[in-house]
Amino acid sequence: MATPLVIGIDCSTTACKAIAWDPKGNAVSEGRSAHALIQPRPKWYEQDAEDWWRGTVQAVRATLMDVDVARLEALCITHQRESFVPVDAQGRPLRAAVLWLDERGHAQVQHLAQVIGQDRFHQITGKPLTPNPSITKVAWCVQHEPDIVAKTHKFLDVHAYLVHKLIGAYRTSRASADPMGLVDMRIHGWSPELIAELGLRVEQFPELYGPGTVIGRVSELAARVTGLPAGLPVVAGAGDGQCAGLGVNATRGGRASLNLGTAVVSGTMSDEYVVDRAFRTLYAPVDGTYVLETVIHGGTFTINWFVQHFGCGCGDGHEKLSVEEELEIQAGKIPPGSQGLMLVPYWSHAMTPYWDPAASGITIGWTGVHGAAHIFRAILEGIAYEQRLVGDAMMEAVGETHQEYVALGGGSRSDLWCQILADVTGVPITRSADVEATCLGAGILAAAAVGWYPDPVSAAQSMTSTRGQFLPDPANYSFYGQLFNQVYEPLYPTLRPLIHRLTALSREASA
Repeated sequence: MATPLVIGIDCSTTACKAIAWDPKGNAVSEGRSAHALIQPRPKWYEQDAEDWWRGTVQAVRATLMDVDVARLEALCITHQRESFVPVDAQGRPLRAAVLWLDERGHAQVQHLAQVIGQDRFHQITGKPLTPNPSITKVAWCVQHEPDIVAKTHKFLDVHAYLVHKLIGAYRTSRASADPMGLVDMRIHGWSPELIAELGLRVEQFPELYGPGTVIGRVSELAARVTGLPAGLPVVAGAGDGQCAGLGVNATRGGRASLNLGTAVVSGTMSDEYVVDRAFRTLYAPVDGTYVLETVIHGGTFTINWFVQHFGCGCGDGHEKLSVEEELEIQAGKIPPGSQGLMLVPYWSHAMTPYWDPAASGITIGWTGVHGAAHIFRAILEGIAYEQRLVGDAMMEAVGETHQEYVALGGGSRSDLWCQILADVTGVPITRSADVEATCLGAGILAAAAVGWYPDPVSAAQSMTSTRGQFLPDPANYSFYGQLFNQVYEPLYPTLRPLIHRLTALSREASA
């Protein structure tokens, strides 16, 4: 008898991936399709929501080229969070989707803080009020695009949009809708208070289901388009950050996931609903539990920004190496501390621990000795310093020590960055055996839903593995500790008033 399979679909910021997983967590077949970002104005980020579906179809069809569809038992979706699109009664997008990276909601943050209150919002949603949750950008649409809002049948997160395409019903997972900042975590449903404050109705949002539950089956129409078998169970998933934790088996105390992706996201699971400004609280993919999460927006986003804008001509011209690979080789030859160059990676404002939408990046210590490889290493070190800052704050808030970070995502391929992270934070970095652990998290939910394992935790224990560990070097940890305590930690608080003034003047000049 052929081994059964499930499909995990990951619709991220840059691409849709579909991977067929077996019961041991092996990737049997995969496909992917890239999609583009749209930036109509500075700090605005959008996407054609139809690209989410087109990409999913292409990725699934590529996966099924090497798979007997009779082996498939379920599929589950994970996805970029906070991104949403308004659709009409036929499910057609009424405008481009607004993404999690988008920062247009600054004025709406101030208004919502006045009418709801920062503390009350935090208690309801588990998240401090910043431009990141979808609520601020939905509020922007209500204010600036009333004609579109008047035609809106549903506001859909990425999961809800794809599920509607697959099953024909407007349904989503609580763990997918939660990051929008419109769910009352205490009642496990949409918040009537917050939605009414926007002048909207709860009926304009999809039905909520617990992650890991079957929420529908692939329709005949979707089957013809995707090649999936009609009637295939569709399992409620979770956002990419939450699924990443499941995909590296970070389901117990002392073990935290560390997703080195576009943003750097670290999370640990909790049985209790707790809130603190040191982290944000979300529903975990294991229904009935929570994820306590820190977020550094400027992860590989900052690295890619540097390579794109300043990487031309960098490195020694090794054959068959990318600019980034050449920079990493050169950066590895530079001693810890980047010879006095230090960087604070707030290229896209600051979330934990400052929750400061006016924050911006800082680079200090420039001298004539510094070149491209120095700034490249300073970016890697700066993100590591920031991970130490947010990680230490979380551990202090919950009274629990991280014994290891399990690294995943594209950045985890870098030996240099993994070692820097271990040396700076003092926490061993264990590398996930599968870079696509986020997609594996969706596969784990599907596997548990169809009875391969008793529950997602058991499935995660059986379907995940690691490969290699980076231990902190005592001498480097001591040196980085001095730089962190004496320079990095006080740097942003010291310059914060000047940065706020600079940001305000820049906005006035652009108005």
